[in-house]
Amino acid sequence: MSLCVLENVKKRYLIGEEEVEVLKGINLQVEQGEFIAIMGPSGSGKTTLMNILGCLDVPSSGSYVIAGKEVTQLNDDELSVLRNEHIGFVFQNFYLLSYATVLENVLLPTLYMERSRDGFTRKRAKEILGLVGLSDRAKFKPNQLSGGQQQRVAIARALINDPDLILADEPTGQLDSKTASEIMDLLSKMNQRGKTVVVITHDANTAAYARRTVRILDGLIVD
Repeated sequence: MSLCVLENVKKRYLIGEEEVEVLKGINLQVEQGEFIAIMGPSGSGKTTLMNILGCLDVPSSGSYVIAGKEVTQLNDDELSVLRNEHIGFVFQNFYLLSYATVLENVLLPTLYMERSRDGFTRKRAKEILGLVGLSDRAKFKPNQLSGGQQQRVAIARALINDPDLILADEPTGQLDSKTASEIMDLLSKMNQRGKTVVVITHDANTAAYARRTVRILDGLIVD
C-alpha cells in the first residue's frame, strides 16, 4: 500500500525578481514498509523534495498524498497535525535541546499531542530509549553524549509518536564511519519492525542500506 504518492510535483521559488523551478515534475511512490535512499548532488533538489515529503513545504503545483491526505489542500495547522501524527524526523545536526535531559528531548513531540505528557508517554519514551540502547542515559544532557548517542536520541524522538514515516536527512553526516554504520543499522532495525524509512543522502555507503535508491538530478528523478 502506498504511504506517499507524488504526482507531477513542481516547486518554484521567487529569488529576487526571478522565479526558479527547483522541482520540475516529480513522480514518486513510497510504499508502506519501504526503505528508500534519495540521492543527489548539491543543488539537485533533494532537500526541497525532503521538505515536501515531510510536509515542511508544499508543492507549487501537482499532488502529494500522504496517509490518504492531499497535502496541497491543508492549512498550516492541519499540516502541523499531519507531521506530528505521521512523520518522525532525524536531522544531520540532531537539533536536541541543550538544557533538556535525554528523556525530555525524546518527549518533545508529545507536547503537541492532544493527550498530555502522562505516565504512558514517559513509559513509552523509556522503552524507546531501551530500543536505541540508551536506557542508562535518560537523565543525561546532550553535551554529555557522543555524536552517535545524540543521533540515537534523535531517532528515539522521531519514534515517540509512532509515525508511519521516518524521514532522515543526512543522518550520518557528522559521524565517523563506525558510528555511521551503527546508526544505519539502527534505522534498518526500525524498518524491519515495520517503519517506512526514507533517507536523504549524498553518501553511497549510507544509501547502500536502503532497499531502493532514487536518484534526483536538476529537479527530476533520473532513475
